[in-house]
Amino acid sequence: TTMSTIPPLRDGEARALLKMARETIVAQLAGRPLPEPDRVPARLLVHQGAFVTLHRSGELRGCIGLVAPDQPLVRAVTHCALSAAFDDPRFPPLDPAELDDVRIEISVLTPPVPVEQIDRIIPGRHGLMIQLGTQRGLLLPQVATEHGWDARTFLGETCRKAGLPADAWERGAVLESFEAEVFSEGSLRDQG
Repeated sequence: TTMSTIPPLRDGEARALLKMARETIVAQLAGRPLPEPDRVPARLLVHQGAFVTLHRSGELRGCIGLVAPDQPLVRAVTHCALSAAFDDPRFPPLDPAELDDVRIEISVLTPPVPVEQIDRIIPGRHGLMIQLGTQRGLLLPQVATEHGWDARTFLGETCRKAGLPADAWERGAVLESFEAEVFSEGSLRDQG
């Protein structure tokens, strides 16, 4: 599917994803079976990659994603929500006491495309993914904005994330870009 055929998420659809992400984490913490959403909007069954990022008191608390659009968006989000909460190797598993302080952010990705020209990268709009051999790194579009990076800095940092030298993109590494719709709890309009 090309991006033009995938409509952007409506507020209600974005809210439904955030709600499912939180309910999935809550069920896991409570030891209950994971919720099976009923009547999922058709838009959420489109196959897309997604990242789920957890913030606690403004600090990163977990971030896991699936880039390849190989499962329905609703499945990708619930899978990544669990992984971000309990399987991010940088953090201990989420504790029930933390739940009220955790804010969930979801990034819904467009399929990655090869970067032909570096000057086409727009920080804040494009996320980057680089791979060389078994080493790979990915930074979401909002990371460049949060750090105030220009395109070259963003490129270098994506290389570093993969454990590669900052100029690996000039030395045969595969560089791809993608765009993301990013939304989080408390950021959507008329949230009740």
